[in-house]
Amino acid sequence: MKRQRLHLKAPDNWVNDPNGFIYYKGYYHLFYQYFPYGPRWGTMHWGHAMSRDLVTWEHKGLALYPSRREDQNGCFSGSAIEVDGKLYLTYTGVRYEVVNPEDPHTCLDEQFESAQLMISSEDGVHFDNENGKEVIIPPITDPELGDRTHTRDPKIWRGKDAWYLVLGSTVKEQYGELLFYRSEDLHTWTFVNKAWKGPDYGWMWECPDYFETEGGKVLLVSPMKLLKNDEKEKNQSVCFPVEFDEETCRMEIPDEYSFIDYGLDLYAPQTTVDSEGRRVMEAWLRMPKVTEGGWIGMFCSPRVVERRGGHIYFRMHPNIRSAYSKEAAEGQQSSADGYMAVFDLNDGESVDIGGYVISRNGDHICTDRSRVYPGFEGAHLLSETPGLKEGFHLEVLVDENLIEVYVNDGEYVISNAVYGIGDRITCSRDTEIRLYITEETVE
Repeated sequence: MKRQRLHLKAPDNWVNDPNGFIYYKGYYHLFYQYFPYGPRWGTMHWGHAMSRDLVTWEHKGLALYPSRREDQNGCFSGSAIEVDGKLYLTYTGVRYEVVNPEDPHTCLDEQFESAQLMISSEDGVHFDNENGKEVIIPPITDPELGDRTHTRDPKIWRGKDAWYLVLGSTVKEQYGELLFYRSEDLHTWTFVNKAWKGPDYGWMWECPDYFETEGGKVLLVSPMKLLKNDEKEKNQSVCFPVEFDEETCRMEIPDEYSFIDYGLDLYAPQTTVDSEGRRVMEAWLRMPKVTEGGWIGMFCSPRVVERRGGHIYFRMHPNIRSAYSKEAAEGQQSSADGYMAVFDLNDGESVDIGGYVISRNGDHICTDRSRVYPGFEGAHLLSETPGLKEGFHLEVLVDENLIEVYVNDGEYVISNAVYGIGDRITCSRDTEIRLYITEETVE
């Protein structure tokens, strides 16, 4: 069995979006979209993993599965909240109106409806799927409010005087929007307001996540068909520095956005607050093919989200950095948990990490995975940060199927899926590289 450390991987078959990410009763809980019957997308369940420290994880099996009319064709993405010691999950239930006769795990022509459901647990592990589910927001019937089919992914939080929830939706499949709701008791929800940006920002907004940091308020969202070319995934995750008024649920969203990760492989991020009060993000790594172990889908390393002025940083979580505590000489990076390479780049320099090339071009860091991402037609092979302002210091996490390039402690990050990464590290000049691995003994 593969080790579940530093990067949480599918236990088997298929995983995608992280769900219900929360620190609860001394453990981090990460639920996730899971198809337990094969390494492909299908009728969604919620898998469940737990960790004491965000470093070492243990899969706990199924948390949610379809069990009633409103979620009979899938328990889709959502979030978690703790209230009076109980853990509450909110999620989107899907009911197909026309099932594909060739594949019961899909529908025809997107003919389905979506509702928002809630379920609770006394311990965060055991959920009564047969009798414990409650519909809190039924399928939308007013097209002026939102879309009956494409309204999903509830993110819930506690405000100053009530509970709040945001949903992603679409306006006539022309542009994405957010729907804000308020509740006094977690059971009765009232629509308050909406926010949107227009057709240039994707036709549907998935997986919204709004939160406050010490430096300001932040919106994460995953617009569908944001990009228009054929070289990259059209659906991408972006972040905005925003302003939000709780009383009116009015959100001011600027015109300019940043990608959450400039490798453009991460999607559907979700955040929570860790044991030290830091805002922490997890996201799904989109992988183009099944691994030799028969699984597909994993998650990035947890990242601390901070806003400073108009810029949003995604920093390596200190628990991850601390895990790579043993300095190793080049050629000794044989830890089962991969390794971390630390170096600075001068203009024109490059480092080749097992076939994955990282280089500096002026004030940009660039990556090329052509040699470790073979055979994918039209694949996105080259990545590049925007212009950097804080130097050219890199911390690179190297895993068998994922490389994460943290630039200037999260000023920008490039994360890429890789296949067949090699062991050799070479430099174009005399770049000093320090290598770190984890201690092999796991408590």
